[in-house]
Formats: sequence, C-alpha cells, structure tokens
Amino acid sequence: MDTSLKIAVTGKGGVGKTTVAALLCKALAERGHAVIAVDADPDANLASALGIDDTGIAPLASMQELIEERTGATGGTVGTFFKINPHVADLPEKLWQERDGIRLLKMGTVQQGGAGCICPASAMLKAMMQQLILYRNEAVVMDMEAGIEHLGRATAQAVNRLVVVVEPGLRSIETARTIRALARDLRLERVCLVGNKLRDAADAEFIREHADGLDVPAQLPFDEKFMQADRLRLPAWELCPNALDIMRAACERITAPDAH
Repeated sequence: MDTSLKIAVTGKGGVGKTTVAALLCKALAERGHAVIAVDADPDANLASALGIDDTGIAPLASMQELIEERTGATGGTVGTFFKINPHVADLPEKLWQERDGIRLLKMGTVQQGGAGCICPASAMLKAMMQQLILYRNEAVVMDMEAGIEHLGRATAQAVNRLVVVVEPGLRSIETARTIRALARDLRLERVCLVGNKLRDAADAEFIREHADGLDVPAQLPFDEKFMQADRLRLPAWELCPNALDIMRAACERITAPDAH
C-alpha cells in the first residue's frame, strides 16, 4: 500500500478542523496506513481529539535545549550563528506519542518574546516539516492553523491534499477562499472542502453553492457529543461513530490522486 500520503487540514478558527483531522487520521489508520498526526496549530488540541494523554509533553518549538543542540544557537544572544538545516531525521520516533496506530507529534509555534531564539526555533520547525513531508513514508495528517504558514514552497508542492474545513457561514467560506489563494501562491492546487457542523440540508446546500468548483467529499452534522468527548478526553469517534463513518466514505475521494 502507498503510505506516502501528505494531507494538511486547515480552516477558520472554531470550525472543527482538529476534529476533522482526528477523524481522518483514524480512517486512514483503519485502511492500513501508518499515520503520523502533526499538531501544527498554536492552540494545540489534536491530542485530546485522538484520545492521547499529552499532559506535560512540550511541543517541539518550546524545546529550547534541543533546538540549541541541533542548530548550534546560543540562547539569549542576538545575531548568533546557527544551522538553518538542523538534523532532525531521528526526532520523530523520539518525540511522538502513539495510540491505536496513530503517532502524534506536537510542533507548537515560535514565541515572539525572545529575539535570540526566534530564528533557530523557526529553522527547527521548518526542518521537521520538511522531514515529515518529503522524507517519511508514513501517511502524514497535519492540523494547521488558519493558513499554511508552516509550509514552504517545496513542502507545499509535496502535499497530496489541502483539506479546508468550513461551516455553513460566510466568514468560514471567506477564510477558505483566502487559504486557497495562499495555496495557489505555493503552487498547491490539490484543495478540497469538508463541511462541518451542519444542522440540515440547507446548510449542506449552502456549502456546495459556495465551494467555487472545489470537491466537497464530506459533510459532517453538528453533534454536541463532540464536546462531551473533548471533556472526557475520549477519541472523537468513540461518542460520534456516525462522523467516522462519513470520513471513512470520504477517504477515497480525499486521497485520490485525481481529486479536485
């Protein structure tokens, strides 16, 4: 089986992209893929959606000692020299947490408080994203922030699919259009929409009408049990099996090489 799928999931804050990313990870794992789930959102919640206890586990961007070791940077100094392509090939196995065949990596984001470590941390994150997308054979699902800033031009072009999560409202649709424009700037043309929080057929029709020609492989209903699963730190699919059924059916279209 080809396990080199690389999928980025993004969308406006609050639309449920983390839930969609978790469901997609589970559906891919069930299809026999070795899955790496990458939490690249500063508001990191992917572990909870996957039912993984990440208490006390720091994201890569905050591992100052590791960043200094790999980049050669000196903490707290300005203008220091450092490696812009640090060695990270050995890190995924050392840093991930695994449950049910899904391996979670927390990326974090660069803090703006200390000028001495911003560039080294950014270099570390960039190197890790390149390692996961360009050189790993596993299926990688990335839960991004509302954009694709973690992806450089080379890595973006290696992404098989950009999944933009939208809800039936103009603000999330407008964010999706902005993300699509950013993707085009990086020559990432393989974009689709996943509708979320639908209450009726009119909501589904609204998303289809505003898809601007993009494929909509899945439409997920609004379900308060997602919030309950979050409070109990249970995998999203345990209390919402119908949503997983929908994502299983959508997986073929999301991963198909000729999808829109």
